[in-house]
Amino acid sequence: MVHSIKQQETGLDYRAKKFVMWLFVVSSTIMFGGWTSYYIVFSASKGKGHGLVLPELFIYSTAVLVLSSISLFLASRALKNQQFNAQKTFLCLTMVLGIVFGYLQVDAWSTMVKTGAVLMNNNAAISLIYIVSGFHILHIFAGICLVFNALMGAYKELPMEKRTYRMEIASIFWHFIDILWIYLYVFLLLNS
Repeated sequence: MVHSIKQQETGLDYRAKKFVMWLFVVSSTIMFGGWTSYYIVFSASKGKGHGLVLPELFIYSTAVLVLSSISLFLASRALKNQQFNAQKTFLCLTMVLGIVFGYLQVDAWSTMVKTGAVLMNNNAAISLIYIVSGFHILHIFAGICLVFNALMGAYKELPMEKRTYRMEIASIFWHFIDILWIYLYVFLLLNS
């Protein structure tokens, strides 16, 4: 009886924490939506967008991020099939791809700086590219931490319910930041 009550409380605790993650996703969506709305208003008032050809590295980083989401999906599927070694491999791959994404983003900023498009300039649209991609990298770092947490759960051989919870939280967040980046990249392409 006590075990059953404790198990119900744990399930409720996981649902509450998952709800908090969804609240964070919604609030981040609102934040990025506000920035892109500002961009549209600024561009409309000035009659121009950022006027840049975005670095090709943004295309490569987008492809890397899509691959990382596929890798995380495969990790989740491996956990469901109780293929724990495959889960660990795909989680490690997801983290590596997340780091590669961050590197490519920083390299893209470097390319932009070399062309004279710096953060502090007279075109707020250019500055916004740095702001949204910079905040997105912070989200990537948080996502890597969540994926690492799921990986540690796999190595510690936690109970299946807790492993599943960690994978679900990492998956919710990681797939969100993947979709978010695709939206931001397409938005910036369309508003150049």
